[in-house]
Amino acid sequence: MSLEEKTIRSQPIFDGKVIRVQVDEVELPNGKKAIRELVKHSGAVSIMAITNENKLVLVKQFRKPLEKTILEIPAGKLEPGEHPLDCARRELKEETGYSAQRLDPVVSFYTSPGFADEYLYLYEATGLTAGEEQPDQDEFVERIELTLDEAFNCVASGEICDAKTIAALYIWQTRVLKGL
Repeated sequence: MSLEEKTIRSQPIFDGKVIRVQVDEVELPNGKKAIRELVKHSGAVSIMAITNENKLVLVKQFRKPLEKTILEIPAGKLEPGEHPLDCARRELKEETGYSAQRLDPVVSFYTSPGFADEYLYLYEATGLTAGEEQPDQDEFVERIELTLDEAFNCVASGEICDAKTIAALYIWQTRVLKGL
């Protein structure tokens, strides 16, 4: 049996700087109809940057949808036509001031496939050289560096609460346990 939902009609609702929103009417596999609210996104990168002192580089940032300040790994939206590696290099420098000798792909995934098509590329940055942060005009971040234990304590306290950062922490922990 095919599980595919066929689009009957698509209605654009909003076209913004970061996302587009549309409402699709679909035909379900059983022939019935349903409505799907979709968020379209150009994709993003995130960076698991590990210092020479074996600390994870995070940024402290207020997130309006959550109405609170959280800690997360550096990340940013792909610009049209931008390669994810170039975006990772740019975002790491903008948000943390660091440049990386190595930027290696770790994993890529859909962040919330139930309603959004955002695809996130996670890179590991090593061989870091410190520099001056260059945040966007509307971006206010503070660089924080934590050990693995300190970072997991921040998960327990709720300071780290986003999926990309928690995924990066478990990947880092696995690599540490395996001696990689």
